[in-house]
Amino acid sequence: MTTTPVVSVQGVSKRFGSVAAVDDVSFDLRRNGIYGLLGRNGAGKTTLMQLLTGQQFATGGTIRVLGADPVENSQVLRQVSFVKESQRYPDTFKVRHVLLAGRLLFPEWDEAFARSLVADFQLPVGRLVKKLSRGMLSALGVTVGLASRAPLTFFDEPYLGLDAVSRQLFYDRLLADYAEHPRTVVLSTHLIDEVGDLIEHVLLIERGRIVLDEAADALRGQVVTVTGPAPAVDRLTVNTDELHREQLGPLTRATVRGAVPAGAAREAGVQLEPVSLQQLVVRITARKAAS
Repeated sequence: MTTTPVVSVQGVSKRFGSVAAVDDVSFDLRRNGIYGLLGRNGAGKTTLMQLLTGQQFATGGTIRVLGADPVENSQVLRQVSFVKESQRYPDTFKVRHVLLAGRLLFPEWDEAFARSLVADFQLPVGRLVKKLSRGMLSALGVTVGLASRAPLTFFDEPYLGLDAVSRQLFYDRLLADYAEHPRTVVLSTHLIDEVGDLIEHVLLIERGRIVLDEAADALRGQVVTVTGPAPAVDRLTVNTDELHREQLGPLTRATVRGAVPAGAAREAGVQLEPVSLQQLVVRITARKAAS
């Protein structure tokens, strides 16, 4: 039996004048998964998330979130949490007011979890939000996003303001809570290596188009770097998709997507190395940009 996706996007575009910020995009987000929405600055990530959360009108195509159009749909939007780095709050709000708003807005809000996160991040609940440091503002954002337990939760790089220790705390809390309370989480980030172990599915956007939509585990098993004499590298990679090639003195180094027999590589004196998710994104993005 097929499960209805939590998000279904079909042929969606968003234009600002002559610029296509999102260009004929189609994909689904299944229920209960952690997605990485990856891409360079200006690739269209934030615009796409704004479309999915009803903050922008699509120029064309259809969007269904929890089975309905999200625009001006309170029933849908109560089930969606969208936290971004530049999150703004009313000037008079203190930290406790933001937490109260979360409790009132989100049906699945977990107050005990919120309090534990406040303690973890040492948030000053009586301080005006506008007086918070960038790190504290980021901590407040991820606290709301996690404690909301919304069926669909977007994090648009709100953790960039956190230091390394606090970012790791966020990742740990996210993973532990997701294991007990599964939902659909979308992480938009430049810190790909840091979140690589969390991401279950990759959506890579380049110049407004989805250029990769695949399970992270499948990608990790498909892409390798092959290093050795050029004739041997060419022979072993003839049936693969080459993403990048460089010359290192007498050796050729190629990053390819496809099967490279390990036994044949050893016999040919060729070295095979796994490729990190960040390296993969960089290689694919560079090739798409050059095409």
